[in-house]
Amino acid sequence: MAIITLTSDWGLKDHYIGAVKGAILKKMPDANIIDITHNIASFEIEQAAFVVRNSYKYYPKGTVHVIAVNTEESEVHPHTVIENEGQYFIGTDNGIFSMIFDEKPDKIFELTIPQDSDYYTFSTRDRFVKAAIHLASGKKVEELGSPKEKLLEKILLHPVIDNNLLKGHVIHIDNYQNLITNIKKPLFDEVSKERKFSIFFRTYEIKKISDSYLDVPVGEILALFGSNGHLEIAINQGNASGLLGMITKDAIRIEFY
Repeated sequence: MAIITLTSDWGLKDHYIGAVKGAILKKMPDANIIDITHNIASFEIEQAAFVVRNSYKYYPKGTVHVIAVNTEESEVHPHTVIENEGQYFIGTDNGIFSMIFDEKPDKIFELTIPQDSDYYTFSTRDRFVKAAIHLASGKKVEELGSPKEKLLEKILLHPVIDNNLLKGHVIHIDNYQNLITNIKKPLFDEVSKERKFSIFFRTYEIKKISDSYLDVPVGEILALFGSNGHLEIAINQGNASGLLGMITKDAIRIEFY
């Protein structure tokens, strides 16, 4: 059974999800449609890229991922389909794909198939669904458009190492308001060399990495590496972002001694 996933910023109150699912099922009644999320903040391609990046690797080969965030097409931002490691990705090349993949994908094509209506405000229903059904039916990605050499690059800020200092920032806030940073465990281990350290953010300081949220009392602040390998700042059964007054792009630094 074909798997088609949906990631969008549509929310849950409007007709968009129902219309897209209906369009899929009308063409492929046995399709297995998976909602990754529809709660991406409006137009936030960085957030969408983080979610898809941390989801797609758990799906089987042949899965088609439709990314419906900021889908308006232009000459600079064409509709694009990608094949990578046996999976497919459909969206707008506005920088989002460069944040999903670490390396250049196996195949990149600019979509040239016509859309199914005269309206240009609902590309997911009128064009992406058509491409998704094509791929989910086992047809070749090459039939959907013309080859592209490269993707639009969106430059992300990377952690900075400065002697005994590791600087990073918040890149994502999850539904529990945990603050997920761009510092990953391999980099932390490489810089720390098993030395003592202090993690600083705003006026707060943490001197240890916990293994789980329950390692500290309810309401206490902690730092840990989450299941995706990123350093998180959290509050046990609390909302770190709201209570600490931190948002995406806020700085975090780790001093080793």
